[in-house]
Amino acid sequence: MAARNASLKRETRETNVSIELNIDGKGKAEISTGIRIFDHLLEQLSRHGRFDIKISATGDDAHHLVEDVAIVLGQVLNQALGEKKGIVRMADATVPMDDALATVAVDIGGRGYSIVELDLEGNDLFGFASDLVRHFLETFAGAAKINLHGIVAYGANDHHKAEAFFKALARALDKATRVDDRLSGEIPSTKEII
Repeated sequence: MAARNASLKRETRETNVSIELNIDGKGKAEISTGIRIFDHLLEQLSRHGRFDIKISATGDDAHHLVEDVAIVLGQVLNQALGEKKGIVRMADATVPMDDALATVAVDIGGRGYSIVELDLEGNDLFGFASDLVRHFLETFAGAAKINLHGIVAYGANDHHKAEAFFKALARALDKATRVDDRLSGEIPSTKEII
């Protein structure tokens, strides 16, 4: 099987983002965005998705930084998957974290779409605007060309709700990106293209 890794850089007047991704990694993360809670959430994708991820990002404000990291991470995932031959393609995961319970389903089907129900109230993310969590997820799904549906069924603590969601996303992506030997390298679509 060919290596499933990629790297991309995006430099604009607002941000400078560099990301390396190895889908078949061990969950190693080197992440520096200057926003500690954002780094922490991105580390969940690496650790629980078993992806090796290196992210270096700076920006003029949190909104632009989060948005551009989402764009580049989505693009690099799509690029690393190549033609998507033999992948499982669709998967879901449910993850509890203390008071919160999150469920995420993904389809690596070539069309970006997202429905994200988080109900974050802005009470617990250390000065990080809670709406940026939703914005990251929606932007990532579009750039990765995946369907991402997720819901936090309940929870009282915004940190726990966001972290449970990112862990569930990581587990769903880990399952969906796995190679299924029964597919013999075929593209998992009746269209024969993703």
